[in-house]
Amino acid sequence: MEQLYLGIEIGGTKLQIVTGDASGAILNRWRHSVKRDEGGAGIRSQIATTVKEILAENTLVGVGVGFGGPVDSRTGRICCSHHIEGWSDFELGEWLGKLVNSPIRVDNDANVAALGESRHGAGRGFDPVFYVTMGSGVGGGLVVQGEIYHGAIPGESEIGHVRLDKSGMILENRCSGWAVDRRIREALSGHPQSLLTSLVGSERGGEARHLGSALAAGDALARRILDETAEDMAFGLSHITHLMHPQVIVLGGGLALLGEPLRTAIATHLPRFVMDAFAPGPEVRLAELREDSVPVGALVLARMHQ
Repeated sequence: MEQLYLGIEIGGTKLQIVTGDASGAILNRWRHSVKRDEGGAGIRSQIATTVKEILAENTLVGVGVGFGGPVDSRTGRICCSHHIEGWSDFELGEWLGKLVNSPIRVDNDANVAALGESRHGAGRGFDPVFYVTMGSGVGGGLVVQGEIYHGAIPGESEIGHVRLDKSGMILENRCSGWAVDRRIREALSGHPQSLLTSLVGSERGGEARHLGSALAAGDALARRILDETAEDMAFGLSHITHLMHPQVIVLGGGLALLGEPLRTAIATHLPRFVMDAFAPGPEVRLAELREDSVPVGALVLARMHQ
């Protein structure tokens, strides 16, 4: 039987389970859609079924998990999920231990993605590495000297909750996928001739997925929305720059799939908000691993903590 590492990504919409070797390379993948109405119990059932299938032909020497929510990385206990019910105070590490006879490490998914990108992605050769995910929410992870940085429990690199002003406006309210969807909806009525308006049509929800096509066609409204989002993100990242001084900032998550237009816009705005002594600030890069940032990071986590 082959000896493998197991990496698990538990998100609000998808579940990815991968096996890999000591190099962090993914050898096999199982991808499942999350059934929200079945909650955490449904996800655990999917994990148990897949792990049983894997164990029938392989020996697991380590397991790493990236979970989409606050985690006590010392124990593997889930604090909660903001997307799926049935995870609050769940002892995920203990539960997995009953399925597999190997060391298990559980951490926040943005932290795990930061680890993956720092070792095998856009953060290679940089230290420290800060990773920000722009998806259904906004999350962050910091890797220093090859290790995930954890503040005092339950502290993490919660960039999504950095305030943009004294009113309580946080970065996630401006730069998450749902926030960009809302920004697009609010703009459409005033721009009936925009290509973006035509692409969205009567849809409600997921409007941001049309930004890429509209940007490629040179749509002015799409360009404006991208620039506003990038400026807000750059302002939030300026706080990370002043406090943590990463050598590189890696952009991941669904919105980062917009690619170079988003990266360029954030990199252009960031120096405006960084004090002269630290100018021009860290390099801004797109995640190289894309949707594999968390699974690859989970494999690295599994190997690091055998």
